[in-house]
Amino acid sequence: MAELINFVALTQDNIRRCLKRHLLKTDAMIIDGKAIADQIQAEMRAEIAKIQGRPPCLAVLLVGDHPPSQIYVNRKAQACADVGIRSIVRTLSPTTTESELLQEIEALNKDTSIDGILIQLPLPNHINPFKITEHIDPNKDVDGFHPTNVGKMLTGETDVFFPCTPLGVKVLLERYSIEVTGKHVLIIGRSNIVGKPMAAMLMQSSPSGNATVTIAHRQSTNIKEFAKLADIIIVAIGQPNFITADMVKEGAVVIDVGINRVKNPSRNNGYQIVGDVDFENVKSKCSYITPVPGGVGPMTIAMLLSNTLLSYKKRLEAKQI
Repeated sequence: MAELINFVALTQDNIRRCLKRHLLKTDAMIIDGKAIADQIQAEMRAEIAKIQGRPPCLAVLLVGDHPPSQIYVNRKAQACADVGIRSIVRTLSPTTTESELLQEIEALNKDTSIDGILIQLPLPNHINPFKITEHIDPNKDVDGFHPTNVGKMLTGETDVFFPCTPLGVKVLLERYSIEVTGKHVLIIGRSNIVGKPMAAMLMQSSPSGNATVTIAHRQSTNIKEFAKLADIIIVAIGQPNFITADMVKEGAVVIDVGINRVKNPSRNNGYQIVGDVDFENVKSKCSYITPVPGGVGPMTIAMLLSNTLLSYKKRLEAKQI
């Protein structure tokens, strides 16, 4: 009931802010990814609390001592604990061989108490990430990167693990009731993690798809012209403040997936985190916009937890637990 009240309150607040913006022509409505992620995690927490028997379990393999990766893994482990998912983190030496890592994955594949397997990237240069991903059981591939899951996604199947970041974007659009059907969506960035799966998800014949999708990238020579025509811009190019106000048409929706560290002598740590969008200048042009931080980022972890719970339920239904 508390989660329902929170959802209704957020929806009512969205309506009030939209009306205010329309009447007063104020800045864009900020898409609060953290608030939505908190809602989703509260919903999962309530569902997991009702489980009889063992809780869902996520196994994370971290190879080496890359500081940012250690931070990300710790955040994922804490998020698991917050909703009641058991997490197992195995930190391996940076000298771990590809063969040794494959053996670790094989053991997790066979372990019936493990529902999801995540390999924290990047891996050391001597390990082929594609070979590692292919070795994960597709039924435990909660990152959504295994070729089997990618193929199912491309063919429009819904019984699949979708990659967490584009899934998070899709859920944000749904929860803010932003119409996608018939809209022109420009995706800037063609990575296997964001750009390509995002395009596949939004072009599918589905209630939250049916978009006309254009993909641009670093080698595109006319991004500005494409951007000015787009109803929705999703940018994940890794270039600070790449999207400027003159590239955005009035009333467009702007989703910023970029995370960039830029120097800022006024900060105690000497830097600040910004996205791929010139947020302060763009927000006056569009109807909705995601901030960085606090936009897409929290949704990525929420979708990882959601995929882990989905794997648990699918395996329970198939009597694999």
